[in-house]
Amino acid sequence: MPIPPFVEELRRMVGAHQLWLPAVTAVVVRERAGGREVLLTLRADNGRWAPVTGILDPGEEPALAAVREAREEACVDIEVQRLASVSVSPPITHPNGDRGIYLDLTFACTWTGGEAAVGDDENTEVRWWPVDALPEMAPWLLRRIEAGLSDETAAAFLT
Repeated sequence: MPIPPFVEELRRMVGAHQLWLPAVTAVVVRERAGGREVLLTLRADNGRWAPVTGILDPGEEPALAAVREAREEACVDIEVQRLASVSVSPPITHPNGDRGIYLDLTFACTWTGGEAAVGDDENTEVRWWPVDALPEMAPWLLRRIEAGLSDETAAAFLT
């Protein structure tokens, strides 16, 4: 579901004005004989690779939102290991003209099951990438992935 119902309701009231919304990023990792891999989605809205991301529903616990988003977007089950970083996205204008800035909580996550596949219309492809051969993506998304892959136990505050 690309636009949560509560955001659709807000949009009816405020139009395309910039919204400040809480969001999560799940940096999902699995171990393979060739090394670690990270799960990425090819976004339908902009045609760019990104980790699993999503908007929190009102009152939703952030780590549970990461689990939900991984299941909805990529058909995988995950375990959240830790909060990896806290950051703010750059201002984003979506293809429909809606504008937003997202307070992001990035979680380091471990894949526990499920075959990676496109689970909704937000993405056109889902695949595992070796951590040392990631595709081109926005620098602010790469910083989230780096935080999720790090061995640091404290959350990073990205700028």
